[in-house]
Amino acid sequence: MRTLIVYASSHGTTEKAARLLRGNLEDDVEIVNLKTDPAPQLEKFDLVIIGGSIHAGTLQKRVRKFVEKNLAALLQKRVALFLCCMEEGEKAWKQFEQAYRQELREASLANGLFGGEFIFSRMNFLERALIKKISGIKSDLSRLDLEAIKAFAATLKAKI
Repeated sequence: MRTLIVYASSHGTTEKAARLLRGNLEDDVEIVNLKTDPAPQLEKFDLVIIGGSIHAGTLQKRVRKFVEKNLAALLQKRVALFLCCMEEGEKAWKQFEQAYRQELREASLANGLFGGEFIFSRMNFLERALIKKISGIKSDLSRLDLEAIKAFAATLKAKI
């Protein structure tokens, strides 16, 4: 089974999660960053995994545009969705629901929350200031959930 993991990453966390996910899947897996390839050829793949992260409360624009442009094709394929965010529990699932369209969430074989990271060295001044003000966090913090990534991969393997 040919699998595509398509993602957008502002500071590298979603890219890291996509690579970790690929390592937990046994299929022929290709990873595509929407920043460098905004229009991957979906017809080549049996499964499309879409990953994004939350910045200032919303999913990255590149991921939103990809989903909007390809929604009909995605709904004809096996799909799975993941999100990287710093929220946890119910707040994180709420962000997930706001990030991905309902019909895509319902068609998804697996939905995952992979945690997130604040990597201050990769942020601009304004981003650092906002994070410090809103969260009170003043240094790098990783909440990337390796177990959630493994569980997501296991769920996919069981369903395909």
